[in-house]
Amino acid sequence: MDRDSVSWQGYIPAITTPFTEDGAFDAARLHELIEWLIGEGMHGIVVAGTTGEWFSMQPEEKAELFRETGNAVRGRIPVIAGCNAYTAREAIASAAAAEAAGLDGILLTPPPYVRPCERELVAFYADVDRDVRLPICVYNWPPGTNLDMRRETLERLADLERVVAIKNSTADPDHFLDVLRTLGDRVRVFGVTMDETGARLVREHGAAGTMGAGAVLGDTHPGFFNALWAGKLDEALGHGRRDRTIMSEWFNPDLTAKFGSAQAVFKAALNLQGLPGGFPRRPILPLEPSEIEVLRKTLKSLGRL
Repeated sequence: MDRDSVSWQGYIPAITTPFTEDGAFDAARLHELIEWLIGEGMHGIVVAGTTGEWFSMQPEEKAELFRETGNAVRGRIPVIAGCNAYTAREAIASAAAAEAAGLDGILLTPPPYVRPCERELVAFYADVDRDVRLPICVYNWPPGTNLDMRRETLERLADLERVVAIKNSTADPDHFLDVLRTLGDRVRVFGVTMDETGARLVREHGAAGTMGAGAVLGDTHPGFFNALWAGKLDEALGHGRRDRTIMSEWFNPDLTAKFGSAQAVFKAALNLQGLPGGFPRRPILPLEPSEIEVLRKTLKSLGRL
């Protein structure tokens, strides 16, 4: 497999997992959310990612989430399953559930908390690569793993049979560009910002897009890439300014939330718009009223309320 084995491109949001107030998985709200996302033109979705609160879900719940997502999407857009885990065995089991549900690939960070050395990192991904059949997107996520994988490490991972993409959420723009220039002809590289720099990386350097979070502005997010592909730079940058507004007002440069947790932020933003965000699951708590007012002000300024 290589970058041409998949059609993944553009805006592929890591979506929220709706829970009820008592913490139960809310399949009905998930179906409603997916219909809205598809209607808004998403180029794919990621389920059970960081935004999807994978860390609070048991294996059987993730398998149910994958099945319900497959049933809701029905092949209309690509679906990538978050299979993050502390061990390769757990990740492989999640990947098997994703394949059984008819999903299209998996997204995989290094084991959180562990901080494996490079030799251990490569072995972890190699173990997963050997025992799964779906395409793999390697996820470099420093805020969640406390590792910013070196370009040399990512080169070794790109050599694995099933690795077709890298979601490179580094806060270091030089590192991102180095990886894109080195590996962009072998794997699809995601993680561009929706601004002039991101537009240049897509148009001139072949960046695949971004696996963003939440998609709370609907068609604004895929609209950035649709306009770029149509040669409408000014229109793309207009979409991008809207996206950058929520990123600057709600998030820090390292992509962590300025208040509360990112998952609660995105769910509250959806709920404010009458969309099925639902509740976060502990240990994530709902936002405080004063924090919700920050979201309300931003969404009003963007014409979403």
